[in-house]
Amino acid sequence: MKLFSIYILLLFSFCAHGQDAQSLLNKVVNKMEGVTDYSANVQIIADIPLIKILPSNAKIYYKKPDKFKVVSKGIAILPKQGFTDMNAFLSSRDKYMVVFAGTKNIEGVETSLLTVIANDSDSEIILIKLWVDPLKVLIMASEITTRSSGNVKIDYKYNLQAKNGLPSNIKFTVDVKEFKMPKSFSSNPHKTSKSKGNKRKTGTIKLNISNYKVNQGIANSFFVK
Repeated sequence: MKLFSIYILLLFSFCAHGQDAQSLLNKVVNKMEGVTDYSANVQIIADIPLIKILPSNAKIYYKKPDKFKVVSKGIAILPKQGFTDMNAFLSSRDKYMVVFAGTKNIEGVETSLLTVIANDSDSEIILIKLWVDPLKVLIMASEITTRSSGNVKIDYKYNLQAKNGLPSNIKFTVDVKEFKMPKSFSSNPHKTSKSKGNKRKTGTIKLNISNYKVNQGIANSFFVK
């Protein structure tokens, strides 16, 4: 009887955490969906092993659910996982289940870890881990596991657009072997990753984002190539 009681308590605890996780994720998604479109200036600083990439400036444009455009005179390396892919996936609430997986202190903020698991076995996004500030309803960090690009870890910082859930700084940490570089690069990190000069398995891409213009209207035709 005692073991049965413990089982019931654990079951209720799991269900309660599951409901809390879904409720918190709903708040995050609702904040995301409040942004219909935006444009912003971005400075891109990439540090990918064996490839020399100079800092570049670009302009980014987004329109929900999944339209995204980058305008730059140089080569802009921007992983889609942290922009359109994750947003579109989380907005389709029937595509996944979410569970509470603990807490973690990130730069003085006690975050809740939400593990989002795809329902479809063929989904490009397999798993997302989200470390969420439950008070400000902001994603402080995420880790996205995909079929084609491996794991991408993302850290976020916020400033003027925190109310809209739009970060001022983003840091991507990517798996060099899995990360797909733009075709413009002649170097191939997959072939040269065993060179003696650099054995790092990960690279970073840092974005400094400014001058957001939110919900001012961007025509669909603007995104047509």
